[in-house]
Amino acid sequence: MTVLAQRAPRRAGPREFVFMVAMLTATVAFAIDAMMPALPEIAAALSPAMPNKVQLILTLFILGMGLGTFVTGPMADAWGRRPVIVGGAAVYCAGALLAWQAPTLEWMLAARFLQGLGAAGPRIGAVAMVRDLHGGRNMARIMSFVMLVFSLVPALAPSGGALIVALAGWRAIFPAFVLFSVLGVSWYLLRQPETLPPEARQPLRPRRLARATREVLSTPSTRLSIAVQALCLGALFSLLSASQQIFEISFDRAASFPLWFGLTAVLASSASLINARLVVRLGMRAMIKAMLTVQVVVSALMVAVTLAGPPAPWDFAVFWIWMLVVFFQNGLTLGNLNALAMEPLGHIAGLAASVISALSTVGAVLIAVPVGLSFDGSPLPIAIGALCCAARGVLLTGRIRRESDG
Repeated sequence: MTVLAQRAPRRAGPREFVFMVAMLTATVAFAIDAMMPALPEIAAALSPAMPNKVQLILTLFILGMGLGTFVTGPMADAWGRRPVIVGGAAVYCAGALLAWQAPTLEWMLAARFLQGLGAAGPRIGAVAMVRDLHGGRNMARIMSFVMLVFSLVPALAPSGGALIVALAGWRAIFPAFVLFSVLGVSWYLLRQPETLPPEARQPLRPRRLARATREVLSTPSTRLSIAVQALCLGALFSLLSASQQIFEISFDRAASFPLWFGLTAVLASSASLINARLVVRLGMRAMIKAMLTVQVVVSALMVAVTLAGPPAPWDFAVFWIWMLVVFFQNGLTLGNLNALAMEPLGHIAGLAASVISALSTVGAVLIAVPVGLSFDGSPLPIAIGALCCAARGVLLTGRIRRESDG
């Protein structure tokens, strides 16, 4: 009995590991997508005079996550993965509990920003853990399985959020976030030991982070790739932040929003598999430019059709196809853009990954906030924003040069 009590818990097997990592990284998706069905009730309770402002509940969470990413990577390299995952989850839960009690929208926004800061810990720590245990093609294989499982969260979270709101009101969403996080971190603590040994850790030095940031910004291909990432994410985030209002106000489909959003997420999840098949043959820049060109064409059609004012249900059909293309675009661009950005920075890969993710996410939020807040009852402003982002992205992608180009 004593020997059994002292024995360490058995490490998670390959399949369990994939699901565990997917749950840790899905903390972010759940906190965004499950929140959407609650936005109308939050607007009525905390911001009835300016309902558009509730979009900031999503975008400030993303901003917090982006800024948190800037430091969680170096922290995970200095202290190990477990402290960053557990500490980030604690901050995330604290933010969720503060949002649960928010008496004003300003309180809510501050709490969501804090929640986003915390969400960066499990997200970055889980990916670093995969990198510790797997390398090369095997890491890519594991991450593909993780993303396949991860894709179920955006598909199911809006329906789950709508059910929680219907049963217990909008404030009950926040304890659900805490429960999801506690379950994921408890699973991790019970089944996965620390993956970064003390001898492999690197001291947390602000000067190293500052040098890495300067090198990232001074490398032309990396700088351009970050800018295009920000444009792609900016179009996505602006659509995400306004999507609930578009379904409710523009098309009177608030009740079916979780179902349409889930279907979009499931279909868009195939983009990563398509990219994996085509990118070796066509090349990263060609894939990015082709997808952004498609986005320019589809967004221009969306703008033209919206201005023409077709009758229902054709107006909704055109909008949904455009929404699917925006979601699909990211599966064919973001991975390739990240690879292009990282290519010349292998000697500082860990720090560079944090800086690139942080800068592209923060840049995207700076785009998404004004575009989302321009919603006026019609999807037209969001479509114009996506069109401008895609057109600028095509131009910048054409300027990206790789070291192998000579």
